[in-house]
Amino acid sequence: MLNQEGFNLWAEGYDQAVHLSDESSTYPFAGYKDILNRIFNRVLEKDHAVILDVGFGTGTLTAKLYERGCEVWGQDFSEKMIQLAQPKMPRARLFQGDFSQGLASPLLQNRYDFIIATYSLHHLDFDGKVRLLQTMRTLLAAGGKILIGDVAFETAAELEQCRQECGDEWDNDEIYFVFDEIKPAFPNAIFEKISYCSGIITITN
Repeated sequence: MLNQEGFNLWAEGYDQAVHLSDESSTYPFAGYKDILNRIFNRVLEKDHAVILDVGFGTGTLTAKLYERGCEVWGQDFSEKMIQLAQPKMPRARLFQGDFSQGLASPLLQNRYDFIIATYSLHHLDFDGKVRLLQTMRTLLAAGGKILIGDVAFETAAELEQCRQECGDEWDNDEIYFVFDEIKPAFPNAIFEKISYCSGIITITN
């Protein structure tokens, strides 16, 4: 797993690395642009939505929502990512912090129409995912939604098939979503498969 220094070093080349993987439809970012586009359009169904982005990276998605009038709050592990993202959305409230240890205190004082997490929560183990998602759900405004776009699979068998096909390319330090395993903790969750190795999980309050 990358530590903060690792994320800082990767920040400058992150977007290009993602683009190359998505364009070639290879693990781990196959379906990336489709995921971001779908989440973008769902958030914009509500005018001037208040959003929290957990693990916003360089702000690829969040900056576009900011430009469309959304009120943006966010937390990221990497100070360098924040330095790259903040100029794109000067009035956004962005905080540095390891979300495996929870959300920054100011973020817990607000309510959000959408909480989004794209390609970030796979750094948490299963229990960490459940704890963070439970906290997120308490922060949703009435009718709010959590939208998770990530490397994700509906079943453990699908994950294992992808692991076998990827061989040495598979990242054993990352812990991907298996929807069948997470759903018992969030019975109203919905899974939408986007590519052979990605999907969107939606959780409502």
